[in-house]
Amino acid sequence: MSTETAKKPSVLFVCVHNAGRSQMAAAFLTTLSKGGIEVRSAGSAPADKVNPAAVEAMAELGIDMSAEIPKVLTAQAVKESDVVITMGCGDTCPIFPGKRYEDWELEDPAGQGVDSVRPIRDDIKARIEDLIASLTPAAK
Repeated sequence: MSTETAKKPSVLFVCVHNAGRSQMAAAFLTTLSKGGIEVRSAGSAPADKVNPAAVEAMAELGIDMSAEIPKVLTAQAVKESDVVITMGCGDTCPIFPGKRYEDWELEDPAGQGVDSVRPIRDDIKARIEDLIASLTPAAK
């Protein structure tokens, strides 16, 4: 099977508001995987808009999240994902057999300024780099 026809791995990031952590994680994965991984994000109780401090922190690294909007978590999004990464949504995330689940304990950037969001952003970036390495086969 050629690389072109192989199914891309898919990852769903879930947090309560889908306004900070999950949006930053999705933006990093989209950017760093260069389209090699299908990316989704959602929240169990989505906010009205993405956290402006998260948008600013990502913009500092050249990643534009300003057009993103929080999305509601659906069972369909979970079913269609190979890996589901939760970030503080607890029991509100539906569980389906055969999925890889990870729970990333990250501070919630809600209500914090960009100075407080940067360390969270950097922690997420490091986790995303490890995730990409675990999902993409090494070049042969």
